[in-house]
This record gives sequence, C-alpha cells and structure tokens, in this order.
Amino acid sequence: MRGLGTAVNVATVLVGTGAGVLVGPRLPDRLRTTVLQGVGLVTLALGIANATRTRNLVFPLAAVVAGGALGELLRVEDGLEGLGAWLRRRLGVEEDQEGRRFVEGFVSASLLFCVGPLTILGSMSDGLGRGIEQLLVKAALDGSVALVLASTLGVGVGLSALCVLVVQGGITAAAGLLTEVLDDRTVDELTATGGIIILGIALRLLDLKQVRVGSFLPALVLAPVLVSLFAR
Repeated sequence: MRGLGTAVNVATVLVGTGAGVLVGPRLPDRLRTTVLQGVGLVTLALGIANATRTRNLVFPLAAVVAGGALGELLRVEDGLEGLGAWLRRRLGVEEDQEGRRFVEGFVSASLLFCVGPLTILGSMSDGLGRGIEQLLVKAALDGSVALVLASTLGVGVGLSALCVLVVQGGITAAAGLLTEVLDDRTVDELTATGGIIILGIALRLLDLKQVRVGSFLPALVLAPVLVSLFAR
C-alpha cells in the first residue's frame, strides 16, 4: 500500500517521543545533556557524509547561498517557529523555558526528520510501488532520535510527525513526476545540499550556533534546478 512507509515513520516518531517524555524526567540533567550532544555528534557525521556526495561543490554552495537568501525573504524559519508557537499555545504550554524547549524540539526534529536523502528517495520508492525498505530504516532511526530529543526537549518533538506526514506524503504522491527530474547527478547534488543543511542542525543540537536552518530549505528546490541548467 502506497504511503505505508510514511505512516510507519509517523508512528515511530510518536512512539519515540512518548517514550522520551516518560523517561526524560527520570534522567539527571547531565545525562540528558550528554545524550543530546551524542545525537548532535551523529548528526554532524551524517551531514559531513552527505555533503561529500557532491561532484562539484559549486552546486550545493550556490544552492545554499541563494536558498538562504530566498528563505530569509520568505521568512521560512520564522514561519516554522511561528507554527511551533501556535501548536504550543493550542496545547496550553506556557511561554517559559518549557515553552521555548517545545518550539525548539518541534523545529529541530522537523528539520532533522525531513532533510536528507532517505526522505526523498524512500518516499519516491514508496510512491512508485518499489517497496518501503528505505523508509522503514528511516522510521527506525527517527524513532530512536525522537526518543533522545524528547527526553530533553519535550513533547514538541512529537509534533514534527505532522511535517513528516506532509513532506513524505507529498513526495510519495508526486513520485511519478519526480523520477523524470531526479537522475543520479541531481540526487548527488541534492544530497550534498541537504548534508550542508544537516550540519546546521548539528550545530544547533550541540549548542554551538543557532543557525537559522529553516531559511536554507529553499536550497533543496534550487539544487535540482541548478543541476538541470548547468550540468547537462
């Protein structure tokens, strides 16, 4: 059944979040901090691995720079934070330290779970009826990460499942059209661009720099366009 991979992914994020919220309060602050830093380090490694997929650094560089500028003009990051704040208010979470963790959990998890090659390639495979194996792997990874993030950042992590549903569901529905655009070269440059964005997520998780990662999301659209224009 098409869409099953995304449904499983949404479920693992919710289950992982629930487990993290239950376990989190029982863990010492130093342990939760160390575990979150562990996720940050793994995210950093993932970003580097993906970024090195490029065959020409000019493509991800141009996509990230132009995409970041476009994202700021469109206020994408502010939109994500605004959505997180709206969800926080709807759930009755106060605008205090807990509220800030709620928004950060939603934004960071949404970006982490929706930016990467498995999101695109797995959803396309599901949409074309070629199997959901890639999304099952992603679901297992996302569920594990959701548990760790939720133990520190709270229930906001679970609401990232909405973004997973919309993004992966949309790609699954449009899979037939995307296969005509995403050849191997395009996938490589798109993966590299996503890797650079993932590095920004890692910097946030490691509390090194609050990179406005959401503003770079348009780069994921620009990268295939640049490849189609200048690498054919």
